[in-house]
Amino acid sequence: MDYVIDKEKIRNIMRQKKIGTQNELAQRLGVTKNQLSVMLSPNANPFKSNFQKLCATLDVTPVDILSPRQEDDVKRGNMNSQLAEFVEVGQVRPKRAYSCVELFAGAGGLALGLEQAGFHAKGLVEIDKYAAETLRTNRPQWNVIEADIVKIAGEGIRNYIPEGEDIDLVSGGYPCQAFSYAGRKLGLDDVRGTMFFYFAQIVAELKPRMFLAENVKGLAADDGGKTLQTMIDIYESLDYQVSWHLLKANDYNVAQKRERIIIVGIRNDYKLTYQLPKPYDYKPVLRDALKDVPESIGEKYPPRKREILALVPPGGYWRDLPEELAKEYMGKSYYSGGGRTGMARRISWEEPCLTLTCSPAQKQTERCHPEEVRPFTVREYARIQSFPDEWEFAGSMGQQYKQIGNAVPVELAKAIGLSLVHVLNQMD
Repeated sequence: MDYVIDKEKIRNIMRQKKIGTQNELAQRLGVTKNQLSVMLSPNANPFKSNFQKLCATLDVTPVDILSPRQEDDVKRGNMNSQLAEFVEVGQVRPKRAYSCVELFAGAGGLALGLEQAGFHAKGLVEIDKYAAETLRTNRPQWNVIEADIVKIAGEGIRNYIPEGEDIDLVSGGYPCQAFSYAGRKLGLDDVRGTMFFYFAQIVAELKPRMFLAENVKGLAADDGGKTLQTMIDIYESLDYQVSWHLLKANDYNVAQKRERIIIVGIRNDYKLTYQLPKPYDYKPVLRDALKDVPESIGEKYPPRKREILALVPPGGYWRDLPEELAKEYMGKSYYSGGGRTGMARRISWEEPCLTLTCSPAQKQTERCHPEEVRPFTVREYARIQSFPDEWEFAGSMGQQYKQIGNAVPVELAKAIGLSLVHVLNQMD
């Protein structure tokens, strides 16, 4: 599938960044207005170096400014979220206990949300010992399989789950890895060695009624869209109807500007269509998430960094600092142009938090508390990811931040889970 730079998206982002004209944008890019016009033309290849520079200047990801080329046929696997019929998940109730197997389970954000939607986990595969301990601590009854997915797929996952169990759903979020094409269309054996391969191999073994794969939004633009399309082609070869969608966590009771891609497969013999969960009316902000949050451990800033961030107002970032302090804090990044609104970023009470990362105090992705000059604590991190306060995380403070930052927000997972239940209810 081919992509083009969407001029309307560019115009909207320019308005948000207070970039008045294309001349001004060209100056920030260090190109002429004519060169910018060529870059934005429908015939341009959006994945050349200047495109990356455009993304850096506007402080966006490729997905934020790309759209499918209009003349392309809309295949089953292409994103069609705007045309998809929504389901009111608040009205959905499971007709029975649906079984699921989860791969790359992490700290349990996806598994917990699916449990709240009505799924019963028959096995959760996780190689990280701290994340596996987190799962066991919170759900002693879960069958946590602490092992390498390569070993599990090679031996057959049937050897690790209850005998004779029919599986309704296989779920998980595997890392995005590029494929080697050599000018040809790939099949399952051609992607052997990637985490996607082992996910697809287990889907092929269990033949669940549905599968759910979760990934970062950048997957849509990886290698010009070829990586995602290859995944879709392979899933379809396993006899599934496949669709993919970009969801915003803030639409589903999560006080965070987190966006994730989901790939949903329905076994072809059911002749059913997936419907997205309808976005909720209320969009929570940080104040909603952190109300009466329990005290907990948390990272601290070094003295000099604390002095500088104390000058940034809630909702502000490095451009709110005096120029000399901004230069000191930014270093070489100050002279490279672009937005970089994540640097020296302080979150406001009245906005959703920016996407949490695996560390709360990385320079490029700062997430400073609105009132106190510090990063968010572990329990604040968990609240922003919509984990319940009673969900405990194993390991060191750094390991806990990592597990939470990598997780699927629980409330987002629940909404997705209910939309899957809506389909499964039609199968029985």
